[in-house]
Amino acid sequence: MVKIAIAGANSQLAREVINHLATTGKHEIIALFRKDPESVPSLTGVEWVKTLFEDKSELVGLLAGVHTLLCFFPAHLDKNSEAQKRLIDTAVEAGVKRYAPSEWSAGMNLAPSLDVIPWYSGKIEIREYLKQINEKTKVLEYCLFQPGWFLDYLSHPHKTSEHASTFPTLVNFEKGTAITTQWTHDNPMAYTAVEDIARVVVRAVDLEGEWPVIGGFRGNQLSVAELIRIGESIRGKKFQVDLLETKDLQAGVLKTDNFSRITLPGVPEEQGEAWSRMATIGLLQSIERGCWDISDEWNQLLPDLKFVKAEELLKKSVPA
Repeated sequence: MVKIAIAGANSQLAREVINHLATTGKHEIIALFRKDPESVPSLTGVEWVKTLFEDKSELVGLLAGVHTLLCFFPAHLDKNSEAQKRLIDTAVEAGVKRYAPSEWSAGMNLAPSLDVIPWYSGKIEIREYLKQINEKTKVLEYCLFQPGWFLDYLSHPHKTSEHASTFPTLVNFEKGTAITTQWTHDNPMAYTAVEDIARVVVRAVDLEGEWPVIGGFRGNQLSVAELIRIGESIRGKKFQVDLLETKDLQAGVLKTDNFSRITLPGVPEEQGEAWSRMATIGLLQSIERGCWDISDEWNQLLPDLKFVKAEELLKKSVPA
């Protein structure tokens, strides 16, 4: 049994992780977030605490005795990564042993794609910060948990987890449409169910020995082409596939109306469509560059862990 702190505990993924950790009944969990504790249901073994993550002396007190600290801050809302850097400094001062930064998505090929998906730049900044503080002497053990895309997104509009929202990605299984490019079409992407991400974290907390610095894992490794084949098999019909030109994307032009309308915290509603168009252009280009081809460190460390497969999830959630 160890004491675990969750920073940014109101995020959808954090809520799933907290539920799974609490279910084990093995750990003392402190959930730190900016809202009032009364806004969330009580869970046995979980203490919900309001903090703005601004007062370092307050944070030192909150992290006293914590063994493992998991961060779920939205990188695009943490200006200059100030809040997470303060959290890391505090963790070192408080004697926290293990830290998981706010990764939870793309793999180690992220940096070359920041020009097209700049909202992830904070993740690279924190990777460098963690490397820097451990440069002379290791002061904090950490792992970059990288599961790729949430598999649950593919089930849109049908929810397949308690807390995680869904939205249609490049392949819309409900409508039977897909967006791709010549170079995106066959490039692999990792998809991991939210439930499985939480299960990996639960097992990682109990792992004896040191965490790997790079912590990739993938429940599925699928290309857009493979997703289309799965979708057509389940739906029993051919999908409408919009094959886009890379040169148009590079010019900031998206020649399709089948892109996802994504709601992102911090993006005003009136800018939602323009942001979604830009995000789709960036996603297509980042796939071309291998950004979502995730490594498998945790798959190897946890070989007995069985992951939810895309076809299994889609057969349950998508109408034939």
